[in-house]
Amino acid sequence: MVAPPVPFAELCPMDRTPMQDAYRRAMDALYLACIGLAGASVVVITLVVPWGVFTRYVLNRGSAWPEPMAILLMVLFTFLGAAACYRANSHIAVDMIAGAMPPPIRRMLAILVDLLLAALSLFMVVYGLELCVTTWHQVIAEFPFLSTGITYLPLPLGSALTLLFIIERMWIGPPPHGSIVYNDSAIEKD
Repeated sequence: MVAPPVPFAELCPMDRTPMQDAYRRAMDALYLACIGLAGASVVVITLVVPWGVFTRYVLNRGSAWPEPMAILLMVLFTFLGAAACYRANSHIAVDMIAGAMPPPIRRMLAILVDLLLAALSLFMVVYGLELCVTTWHQVIAEFPFLSTGITYLPLPLGSALTLLFIIERMWIGPPPHGSIVYNDSAIEKD
């Protein structure tokens, strides 16, 4: 088992300020919102796809909307889920090379990874917003009331959330093991 990356905040230890505590609470709330919306998207997908199959093969007249709706929900699930996975440090990672390095180099690599991911997230925010603005007045054929630009919003939104989670990790450190990210007490009570 490889130890999680050491955040920049641990390289420069300091007492946490009230501002850092408020930021951590805000990130906890955003994390819960990401998990809730991503989970709700998956639930709706599991209801919509069978409906499309039922109308096509049982009623012999397929509905046009289940497939595009499932795709739109998958985009939402993907970008919000990716942000939440980053915060929980549960992304798939190949860290064989980093794990073989001495701790100081491992820390520098962790910082480099966070900086590169921040640059990628910033790129996706800027160009994702540009994509939304460019396609704002177009509509989806199956949903004429829905702007195409709105359907692309999960791209810059998820990227902005990832950027906020990167700032948290570099400024304050990863969520502590007692935080909402690692808390399964709500599941255990059921």
